[in-house]
Amino acid sequence: MAPQDDALELDVLVIGAGPAGGTLAAALATAGLSVAVVDSQPLPPMELPAFDGRAYAIAASSRNLLEAAGIWGLLPDDSCAITGIRVTDGRPGERPSRLHLHFDAAEMGEEAFGWMVEARSLRVALNARMAALPGLRVLAPMTVELERRADGVAGRLSDGRMVRARLAVSAEGRRSTLRGEAGIGAARLDYRQVGIVCAIAHERPHGGTALEAFLPNGPFAQLPLSDAFPDGEGERARAAREGFPHASAIVWSERTDLAPHFMAMDGTAFAREVTRRMGDHLGALRLVGGRWSYPLSALQAMRFTDTRLALVGDAAHGIHPIAGQGLNVGFRDVAALAELVIQAKAAGGDVGATPVLAAYQAARRPDSLLMLGATHALERLFGNDIAPLRIARRLGIAAVDRIPPLKGFFARRAMGFGGGVASGLLQGRGIMPVG
Repeated sequence: MAPQDDALELDVLVIGAGPAGGTLAAALATAGLSVAVVDSQPLPPMELPAFDGRAYAIAASSRNLLEAAGIWGLLPDDSCAITGIRVTDGRPGERPSRLHLHFDAAEMGEEAFGWMVEARSLRVALNARMAALPGLRVLAPMTVELERRADGVAGRLSDGRMVRARLAVSAEGRRSTLRGEAGIGAARLDYRQVGIVCAIAHERPHGGTALEAFLPNGPFAQLPLSDAFPDGEGERARAAREGFPHASAIVWSERTDLAPHFMAMDGTAFAREVTRRMGDHLGALRLVGGRWSYPLSALQAMRFTDTRLALVGDAAHGIHPIAGQGLNVGFRDVAALAELVIQAKAAGGDVGATPVLAAYQAARRPDSLLMLGATHALERLFGNDIAPLRIARRLGIAAVDRIPPLKGFFARRAMGFGGGVASGLLQGRGIMPVG
């Protein structure tokens, strides 16, 4: 592409304005870098419809990143702290095994293991932060054709404008166009399961405790949501008036051939199936918001970088939701890349140079492979009803509950700490301006 004098000159061009791409752009712009985010879809409006049932589990380390990037403080709705995690093993319709595992944040000297944030709330905060940063341009809906060379990136936007950058970042999701154009292969694994996501209102308080129930057809998670909600006369407000004042998110993994049956149920029958898997500790319940489903698979890019290109989030990897860590692993990518790019800029270096990208891959690919292996092993171990394995895993769950150092290790990993993840942004260090 022929250069133009009026081209938009940037340090970093991010493709994809989702949670990973938007947070990366905000972190870099907070440090004073010039950044643009391009997304083929218009950003969801600031005033979203009533509660739709979707929420994110934000690990403690990810909250530190969102605070550093100026996003956390802009959340319009209350987040809900996850102060307890209960792990059980059982079958639908039966009481879970008495051999269980319980994590308590207070016992471990922690404020919380993580926070539940409604998807619409995070979107509103991202939109507001990106709009407030003078060094950040949001170009959406827009597409761009890129040419990556050893000396930089040049692109033509769909409105005809030219853009030049030192680094391009793909945050496009699992179907990343830039990953394909770079010839980066990806290993994939189909779990033959469907993830069903929804929210419920229930009679009894959850006490900030999340439940992870391992069932033969896949894991089932209940995740606590805030009791406060700005719905006006929405479904949650009506449910609260009618005796269901508390709420939780549900992430239910089910066999692909059975999932359509559950998705087609009316609300009453669906709530009954939720109770069969979760138990009745939250009392009577009802479905609020929508129901969403998606196929479950794993993905791992063969490498995370190419000439003037870095992959982050789902463009680089995807894991089973059994541990609720998918988005958080993406935020670890964001933290690592942001720190390396900011350091290069502060030192007067080239933010898209080969050493920066090599350091990013060295920092992130091993951790993502470890998470892929761990979640895959958990799914294989717990996603069956073979008697010897069932007995062994129940004994293993009980053993972990009785060994404080091992229990603490798993808790720290759930919070996004340890395991060689040493990013200062994840540890709570702020962003230093480069100027």
